[in-house]
Amino acid sequence: MSIFGVGRFDDPAVEQRFQTTARQYRLPFVRLYGVMFMLVSLAYSILNPLFVSPDDMVSLAILFGVMLLISGAYICLTFWDGYLARPHIDFTALLMLVFLLGRVNLILFDELIMQEQEMHAVGVMNRLAISAFAAVVLAGRPKAFLLWLMLDLCMFLITVVPLQSHGAGLYYALLSYVSGATIMLAINLAIERTSRAAFQLAQALEVERQHNEELVYNMLPSGAVERIRGGHVVADSFADASVIFIDMAGFTALTKRMSPGHLVDVLNCFFRHADECAARHGVEKVKTIGDGYLAMAGGNVAANNSADAAIAFAHDVLTIVPELRRIAGVDLGLRIGIHSGPVVGGVIGATRMAYDYWGETVNMASRLESCAQINGIAISESCWLRTNKRAEFGPVQQELLKGVGETCVFRSVPKAAAEAVEDDMAGFGRVA
Repeated sequence: MSIFGVGRFDDPAVEQRFQTTARQYRLPFVRLYGVMFMLVSLAYSILNPLFVSPDDMVSLAILFGVMLLISGAYICLTFWDGYLARPHIDFTALLMLVFLLGRVNLILFDELIMQEQEMHAVGVMNRLAISAFAAVVLAGRPKAFLLWLMLDLCMFLITVVPLQSHGAGLYYALLSYVSGATIMLAINLAIERTSRAAFQLAQALEVERQHNEELVYNMLPSGAVERIRGGHVVADSFADASVIFIDMAGFTALTKRMSPGHLVDVLNCFFRHADECAARHGVEKVKTIGDGYLAMAGGNVAANNSADAAIAFAHDVLTIVPELRRIAGVDLGLRIGIHSGPVVGGVIGATRMAYDYWGETVNMASRLESCAQINGIAISESCWLRTNKRAEFGPVQQELLKGVGETCVFRSVPKAAAEAVEDDMAGFGRVA
């Protein structure tokens, strides 16, 4: 916790990011101020010979030369990559400048006093101008700025007290300094609080933006998102893809026997597992339709052999059957149909957009699923010809598929899935 209740961020990484970001935004101001200070110093250097004695002129020339050198070096350092991570550069440079400015003011005041000039309008070079700049540059670090003010006050007292009688002039000078320093500290704290609030708001907006981005990319392929943002129509064709359709056997009857909450638990278990399998095998989840799951290999997610990827995905999905049976408490299973061929994909509509696929290949996968064995896989001849896993499937069989006609179908009940179901059934029997 900082001074006066101004809190630092709990996470050190967030605090560091805030400090770096704030300094990055202040860079143009820092450089502009440095240039302005150099111009003012040059203006004094030009004006001094008109009013200052030759002896004091030499001292002033040296002081102004050093001030110009420090200011120039300070500006150059702001272009260094390591500047943002080193606030002590500002602290040191401004402390050196305010010290030199104090020496300049003493000489100029002595000159004006010796010349018996009226002092009503004279402020010489006001050191509070540098204090104001330090208040801005060191915003976000109030302790550092408070230390800077204390060191500045010490230098002021060391410089002035030996030369100034302890009368009204000294007390007015101290009052002026303290009141000005208090205002500068208030400015420093105000800038810090507003900067932190703005940073927090920006962070919250960035988190929300990333969350929305994740949601969009979960619903749509990344390539489609970029085209939609560019105002383009999203329409694609894929010559060699494999469509996987998975359905839960006996789901309709299950809905009549199970509570809505229990039913959602079963579906969540199935869909989460299918999503994980899709990620492992490079398969694209297209959508869920009731208790059905539609996926694609070789579409927006490229595959070396879409049929092999689809079959490996199907095998992996079937391993969840024992867990589904345990959650449901009844006998259930999955059927999977796979067909390989050309598909068309794209995004239609302006609200609730989703990337979908169409074509005979998608319809065929759905028909094949209906003739698969429970906890088994049915593939078309085109998928069988593409895959390197033909040995896993039985001999070709002719099936009459609705809307398709006589079709060659190859079936498989993966051994691992069958054994898992048998073990599960034995477990049910033992419980009974």
